[in-house]
Amino acid sequence: MAKVAKTTFRCSECGWTTLKWTGRCGGCQAWDTVEEVSATPAGAVASARVNSPARSIVEVDVESAHAVPSGLDELDRVLGGGLVPGGVMLLAGEPGVGKSTLLLEVAALCADSSPVLYITGEESTGQVRLRADRLGALAPDLYLAAENSVAALVSHVEAIAPKLLIVDSVQTMIAPDVNGVPGGVTQVREVAGALIQLAKTRGIATVLVGHVTKDGSIAGPRMLEHLVDVVLQFDGDRHSRLRMLRAVKNRYGPTDEIGCFDLTESGLIGLPDPSGLFLTRRNEPVPGTCVTVAVEGRRPLIAEVQALVAPTAAPQPRRTTSGLDGARVAMVLAVLERRAHVRIGAADVYASTVGGVRLNEPSVDLAAALALASSHSDLALPRGMIAIGEVGLAGDVRAVSGVQRRLTEAQRLGFTHAIVPSNSEEPVSGIEAVGVDDLGQALQLAMPTRRS
Repeated sequence: MAKVAKTTFRCSECGWTTLKWTGRCGGCQAWDTVEEVSATPAGAVASARVNSPARSIVEVDVESAHAVPSGLDELDRVLGGGLVPGGVMLLAGEPGVGKSTLLLEVAALCADSSPVLYITGEESTGQVRLRADRLGALAPDLYLAAENSVAALVSHVEAIAPKLLIVDSVQTMIAPDVNGVPGGVTQVREVAGALIQLAKTRGIATVLVGHVTKDGSIAGPRMLEHLVDVVLQFDGDRHSRLRMLRAVKNRYGPTDEIGCFDLTESGLIGLPDPSGLFLTRRNEPVPGTCVTVAVEGRRPLIAEVQALVAPTAAPQPRRTTSGLDGARVAMVLAVLERRAHVRIGAADVYASTVGGVRLNEPSVDLAAALALASSHSDLALPRGMIAIGEVGLAGDVRAVSGVQRRLTEAQRLGFTHAIVPSNSEEPVSGIEAVGVDDLGQALQLAMPTRRS
């Protein structure tokens, strides 16, 4: 017997499905958003005309799938070589972080060799032109269009035949034949599907700008991230010039690389060596500071951890962090109090990083502990010293990955001494690395005159 098709209902906002109609969505709790989905008999799939016949994998041409450099080295580093023809990239980030600025610079660089189409759904073409004047991103083959309809976008593509298509943003585009509001789940799904099909059939490298929610995740259905080839996250502190580009998903390259940019009035400038932004230049060492080497992706970054321990009369001492994981700093404070006998519990504690960099990996624990103990004892750490290691609850200093690479970067920048876990990799010439087993040994090496 033929299977009978079941009628289903779907929420137009979040995609929640149910077998019977309800006035309120059970997923997002929105009212009057549940609509009937047209059903077809189960298993009744008819054959259709194919786009191209199947070929042996050894006969498939790979030249057209090679990445083309965008002209922006930091972006190419993250993508694994450049933009891939027919590849679809989703760029997400908070408002004002610089997404449109980044893409406008990329569009101008790519327009030097091939036509580029920039579709803006949030601004007028005049506003984009003003930004391009300020950035110096003007090129004859860079075409602008202010559109919100996918059908109109396809017409522009047919007229210009671009090699790079930028859509800012996917949440503002509308598929005319689909119900739902712009930015809703149904519209975003259909718009993304149409743009991906357009990119694949015409071999156009496509970049979609995506909005983010309050918690930092990409707005819209999760399916959007699965459909595209590359998902990039562009973030940075609003009060800092540093911007970082990370690959969350990449079908064409690595996902452990980051790109660093300096946001200036004239646009974004790539930083092939950003370590200088995260250090404070001073003539004499200051208590409460310690330098470490973090690894973002495969790139080692020299960073400075600062701490201030101040007496307080308040019954509840303050614990404030900036750029560091608050939970790990609280753990380090407890280990210092219990294992190293640093009486710090009744004081206000402030810990931060320099330059707005965020250090969340465990290898920063030892530097944070030394900075806190240095501020509490009012003793400066030796000049030219760095600290690398994870601190355990028993007070032990655990090994971390990539110690040799971190020490090489520190030696390149002129550091001469390092405190590392005792079971680390082979030493690096030019820098004296001393291994320690626990936090007490590290404190004794860094501050021999410290009193418990």
